[in-house]
Amino acid sequence: MSRRILIIEDDPATAAFVAKGLKEAGYAVESTGEGREGLYLATGGGFDLIVLDRMLPQIDGLAILTSLRAAGIVTPVLMLTAMSAVDERVRGLRAGADDYLVKPFSFEELHARAEALLRRPSGTELRDETHLSCADLELDLVARTVTRGGRRIELQPREFQMLAFLLSRQGRVVTRTMLLEGVWDYHFDPQTNVIDVHISKLRKKIDAPGEPPLIHTVRGAGYMLSEQR
Repeated sequence: MSRRILIIEDDPATAAFVAKGLKEAGYAVESTGEGREGLYLATGGGFDLIVLDRMLPQIDGLAILTSLRAAGIVTPVLMLTAMSAVDERVRGLRAGADDYLVKPFSFEELHARAEALLRRPSGTELRDETHLSCADLELDLVARTVTRGGRRIELQPREFQMLAFLLSRQGRVVTRTMLLEGVWDYHFDPQTNVIDVHISKLRKKIDAPGEPPLIHTVRGAGYMLSEQR
């Protein structure tokens, strides 16, 4: 069976160029130029690769990418962009893109990058990003639920994002800068204690009396979520 590729690109000429080349290479290709429809198709599953334009009407590529990863969908994404700035590429990669290609590009390079991404193990073999856990703390990215020892924990949206960010990096130091960029999408220091306030509230919710703490302060560096300190 042919590998299925979804193209989300609003420039008709670019979309037609890429689709024609991929079809000639033996892939089954579906294409849309609208962000909302692209997100609908991508979340429907069944695709082996998504070629995603950065700038789209209705919903831009970065928002689509963020939504897919938040829903636990690990389909490889090759982003296309006219933005060549390093910080834009870094932003996309941190949001979950697997590769980046700057316009204008050659089809030969796009094809080679697509082949490389398709050679990777499938998302379910690579990792399960639907559920994150540490000790008896469990977070479900799809149902957006959090439990500890069977106890349901109600979190605000930002608290949920922060916990998911920490869980996905458990055992590693997470700096305040990383949290500002990854959770608040700040690329500057707001000179406030917003991180400390949210960490304090999160700790109170996930650590019931008698339970060992899971979020640890790393003095002078940031925080670490770990079963053992």
